[in-house]
Amino acid sequence: MKFIDEATITVKAGDGGNGCVSFRREKFIPFGGPDGGDGGDGGSVWLVGDEGLNTLADFRYQRRFDAQRGQNGMGRNRTGASGEDLEVSVPVGTQVRDADTGEILGDITRGGQRLLVAQGGFHGLGNTRYKSSTNQAPRQSKPGTPGEQRRLSLELMVLADVGLLGLPNAGKSTLLARASAARPKIADYPFTTLIPQLGVVRIGPTQSFVMADIPGLIEGAAEGAGLGTRFLRHLARTRLLLHVVDVCPPDPEADPLEDMQTALTELARHSDELAARPRWIVLNKKELLDPEALDALVGRVREAFGAERPVFTISAATGDGVDELLQAVMREVEQANAEHREKLPPAPEGDDA
Repeated sequence: MKFIDEATITVKAGDGGNGCVSFRREKFIPFGGPDGGDGGDGGSVWLVGDEGLNTLADFRYQRRFDAQRGQNGMGRNRTGASGEDLEVSVPVGTQVRDADTGEILGDITRGGQRLLVAQGGFHGLGNTRYKSSTNQAPRQSKPGTPGEQRRLSLELMVLADVGLLGLPNAGKSTLLARASAARPKIADYPFTTLIPQLGVVRIGPTQSFVMADIPGLIEGAAEGAGLGTRFLRHLARTRLLLHVVDVCPPDPEADPLEDMQTALTELARHSDELAARPRWIVLNKKELLDPEALDALVGRVREAFGAERPVFTISAATGDGVDELLQAVMREVEQANAEHREKLPPAPEGDDA
């Protein structure tokens, strides 16, 4: 299935049913009076997180979703049936915006989560509601209110703890394949990764994190060069970025530090928030340099990007240094998760859910 991470759809909640004007007329009952019932409420539209979906491709074929209308009221004080709510399944990780105003309506971050995106109309009132001592034969009713209609912009942002950042052919896909059971396409030419790839990295029986690989950045990506920056949104939910750098670029005149700065420039032009995310430097393909040259490169990196920033040297192809990197990442993810839980408001007393 083709990977689609953006879609625009229209949702329309059901209108409320109209109230009824009716009078009771039965044999041997001289004073029947009004008996028009209320209408039914219109159905609402909900988006529901589905862990079985990983793309918005289904919305290429259906772009409009209408909930059921409420039935009109009837005589004998019969209330119209309410319209059924409509549930639309979306992948976990979908951010929902109002396409016309740009307002963020919500994030679907777990399976089964429901987000109300269009409220159904309220039912109309029958003429029985207007009966009084001074108005014993009302001929007025109230129509149901229309249901909400919205154009929604859906953006899928994969849920991952760690994101891989870097230029094409830096070895990101090789690292993902080495660390997890994911099998991304790996080749000796640029842009072998065309869509985001996810892998679950298992450190122990109860320790794991999700790693995301996105297509590589090149100079001018912010203007659409290469695959542009359209996939950078998939790093927005990550807690940590691993900046993978080729220590021995294919171009003999290329400098790894300049390649790093190129990726960082494009990252900053896309999002200041993402550029400020914790970022570790991973110098890959260490087997291509002798130890002295590798140590000199590490020294240059620390001098240029700060001595306090973690720097790892690995070989994703052979596995050298990968375990140490993954162990350190696991500790960082667990600490970040613990800090996040501390910021959450305490659960209400007596709530065992």
